[in-house]
Formats: sequence, structure tokens, C-alpha cells
Amino acid sequence: MFSGAMTALVTPFSGGTIDEESFRRHINWQIEEGIDGIVPCGTTGESATLSHEEHRRVIDIAIDEAKGRVPVIAGTGSNNTAEAVDLTQYAKDAGADGALIITPYYNKPTLEGLYAHYKRIAAEASMPIVVYNVPSRTAVNLVPSVVKELSKIPEVVGIKEASGDLCQVSQIVELCGEDFDVISGDDATVLPLISVGGKGVISVVSNVAPADMSALCASANAGDMLKAKALHFKLAPLARAMFLEVNPVPVKMALGMMGRLDFSVRMPLCPLTEASEAELRAELNRYGLI
Repeated sequence: MFSGAMTALVTPFSGGTIDEESFRRHINWQIEEGIDGIVPCGTTGESATLSHEEHRRVIDIAIDEAKGRVPVIAGTGSNNTAEAVDLTQYAKDAGADGALIITPYYNKPTLEGLYAHYKRIAAEASMPIVVYNVPSRTAVNLVPSVVKELSKIPEVVGIKEASGDLCQVSQIVELCGEDFDVISGDDATVLPLISVGGKGVISVVSNVAPADMSALCASANAGDMLKAKALHFKLAPLARAMFLEVNPVPVKMALGMMGRLDFSVRMPLCPLTEASEAELRAELNRYGLI
């Protein structure tokens, strides 16, 4: 259902509020550059600092601006199952094509609890769901055997896999089959993931280089591994620069340097150190983005 390069959208701010004009402009640029889908209200969108009203507004803007040109997969996760149900139902009613739902963070549920969490969301807010596994942020790992059981729930159509464990990714593809969308959550693993049967990426770096990430996924999915490999190594240093410090600070600062939005993040995030800022600027220069 979902494949190719999908951008984990930043949420632009101005004066402490959502900068709707910049957000709409950013979405249109992404689509014009060939991106295959957009994902508002994920980690890169600073969802943890959005009020519920702002969260819903960001989803609404993304759906309205996409105008059906590409799928919109709305971030609707929470460590509170009832809250995740409410956000997912809102995204469904608003017209989103899918929901990206992170594993509950901080609570550290058991594997049985993780399964029950997704099963309840699917039952109460039925729409295409991409589960999101990112142990470095949540302290829990959605293991392949549980993903296999989740894949039997009709609403659960895929997983955004950001464990960094390619053996785990390969096993998920093996257990769940080709109809289940295994999507990279890490720009560094896009090509290896597609090579074992994955479908694409929900990307941070595509905020600044959408055309190249889209071309990488298209080439890999078409079997042109020489072109895909060249793009992988072209993007690799830029992707690393997006994580000089915690995401989304580097990518938002990069977009500011590119003149695409005014740099602003919400506390407790803060601007890059001088050393990281200089390194980021040097990489953007090398890539030809500034």
C-alpha cells in the first residue's frame, strides 16, 4: 500500500505557533520534487510538543495541501492507548490515507501489551496502520514474531523499522510476506532494506533532498542497484549531518540555511552548537544545497 520515499515532515514554527504558510510551501516543494508520500506529526514534526489542537491542525493542513497527489500518513501514536485511538480516528475522519503509530514509549509494555495496543486501535479506529518501531526512543523493541501476529490484523499494513538491525528487518520480511510494507525509519538503511524486500523509507533527509531520495527508492525498487548504490553513497554524508545532534534540530537548521523556512524548534530542543552548525553548513555546501 505504501512504498517509495515518504518524508517525515518538519513542522515550521513562527512566533511560537505553526507557520502554516511555510508548511504548505514545504509540502508543495516535496511533491514537486517527486516525493511519494508525506508524514506529518512524527518525531521530525516535533509531535511531542504539539498540543492536541495543533496536532489535528497539522494533519488537516497536510491533507488539504496534498490534495490527493500523494498519500498522507498521519502520526497518531501515543503511550496512552485511548489517546492514540482518538488521534487515529481524527486522522481517518480528516481523510488521511494511513496512520503511523509509534510503540508506546516510557511505559515499557510487554510484547503482549504492544500487541493489545495495536489491536485495540485497529478495532476502534479502523484505517490502514503502519506500526513504528524505534527502540532508541521508546525503550521497547517490536520483535519479528509479534510483527507477524500484528500483520494478521487487516488494518496493520506495514511497519516503519528504525531498530537499525538488518537481521531483524530481514526476518520481518520473511515472516510477513511481500504484501506487508516494511519501510525504513533510518536513512542509512534504505538501500539494504529494499534489497531484502522492503518497500521504501519514511525519511528525514528527504526534507532537504527529496528528489535524490525519491530517485534512490525508485531505482532500488526497479532493480537498478548500480544507480541506487550511487545515490545511497551520495546521500550518506548528508544523512549523517541530519543527526549531528538530535533530530529534528539539524534538518530544521538546514532548511533555514537553504532559505526554505525560519529556523525554530520548541524546548526542550535547542539550536545546534557552533561546531555542529559549521559542520552542517559545510555539508550543505558540499552537496550544493546552499
